[in-house]
Amino acid sequence: MWEARAVPGRGAELLAWAREQRLPAEPLRREFLRAPQDRVLVITWWDAEYDTELPELPEPDGELVMRAVHRWRFESVGE
Repeated sequence: MWEARAVPGRGAELLAWAREQRLPAEPLRREFLRAPQDRVLVITWWDAEYDTELPELPEPDGELVMRAVHRWRFESVGE
């Protein structure tokens, strides 16, 4: 999971930037979400063990975001 907060008023630009990013390998699924305060969240699903090295979205240009990107990794435990 990748989450960033855009500079005020630049949330749409950050979302467009995130959608344009290509990874060296494609996940099973990628979902883009947005929230108040110009936040953008990208969730990716992979067919891999939890400790497998996986590609991640990079840090956007510092002029586009208010702070460093937050990244978290989760594993499914079923429904």
